[in-house]
Order: sequence, then structure tokens, then C-alpha cells
Amino acid sequence: MHVIILGCGRVGSQLAAVLSNEGHNVVVIDRDSVSFGRLGKQFNGLTILGNGLDGRVLKEAGIEKADAFCSVTNGDNTNIIASQLAQKVFKVKKVIARVYDPHRAEIYRLLGLTVISGTVLFAAMIRDKLIEQRLSSYLLETGEMGMLEVQANEKISGKTIGELNVPSEFTIATLVKKNKRPIIPDSTMKIEKDDRFVGVVKMASIGKIKKMLGIED
Repeated sequence: MHVIILGCGRVGSQLAAVLSNEGHNVVVIDRDSVSFGRLGKQFNGLTILGNGLDGRVLKEAGIEKADAFCSVTNGDNTNIIASQLAQKVFKVKKVIARVYDPHRAEIYRLLGLTVISGTVLFAAMIRDKLIEQRLSSYLLETGEMGMLEVQANEKISGKTIGELNVPSEFTIATLVKKNKRPIIPDSTMKIEKDDRFVGVVKMASIGKIKKMLGIED
């Protein structure tokens, strides 16, 4: 995959390193040459010094043949404009923009951009560690749903997946039985004590679902 990353800060440099190590063709654009030092000696992609809003710079980075474009500078406006250029002008199939302001992030999603708000994700991660260790609401960025990991107890032992699923509120997505690999269960499978499963839960229903599953605070 040919990936262009605009912004070589902490996020951009880490993303570039991960993708490069996986064997992808990575090009990093930044206006500050010092920033490229964050990439480390192991980085084997390309670096381009310049303005990521300049079409000539983007073409030099190979945007006309790019599979993906990520704008992760520290400026929301830059990220949004650059992402729109990549998506609308150069027709890049996968475009992701980093946005700090969660209110603006939702607006840009409605415009068809794939947006990640680090502010929302980080706040959700802290909330999960404070309130409920088993819950990972940060995996679903809107905050309306989360992923709940459960170890089956006596209260739900013997029940089927279908009996535990609650329409529009809770759905078991994966099941792990002792010494076996994770599976996607069907509704007829029975839960046994000490089985582990992960379900998608509506955050507004978390209290109700925890009570149903016998999870103590």
C-alpha cells in the first residue's frame, strides 16, 4: 500500500514507523525538517519537506497513485483542507483526518470525511479506566456504544447466546471457551462458567446489562 502522511509529529512519526515496518510504501510530508528526526534510523520510507496543501508537493509525494492519505498535523484546519484535497481532487480512496475539536469532528463526518478525534478517544480511555475496567468505549468513537468483556459466572452459566442478547442494547460478538480459540457464536450456543465473551453494548444501557450479567461494580 502506498500511504502519504501529512505531519511528522508524535502521531505521524509513529504511524509512519508502524506502516513502514509492515512493508508499506510510506511518504511523510512536513514543513519542518527537524521533525523527520522522530522517524528514527529504521524508517525506510520517503520524506518531503514542504506544504501539504500545495498540490505540487502532494504530486511529488505520489498522491495520484496513493492508496491512502492521513493528515495528522496539529492544526484542524490544515487536516480538514488537506483531506478534502486528497479525497475530492485527487480521488484517494482512503482518507483520514485528525481533528482535535470533537464538535467539528462530527460536522466533518457528516460531510463524508473519515475523522478521528483524539480528544474524544483519550477522554473515553481515561473514563473507562476510572469507572469500568472491563469496558472499552473508546473503541467506538461516538461514545454511544462500547465493547464489554465478561467472564461468565454462575448467574448466566447454562444460558444461550440468544438469551443474553438484548435487541438494540447488547449483542455478544465473540466467545472464548477454555483452551480454545475465539469464535463468533451463534444464538444457540450455551455459555459455561468461566467462558469469556465480548459484547457490543449501548452505553445508555450499561447498568441494565451489567445487572443482567451479574457483574458487580
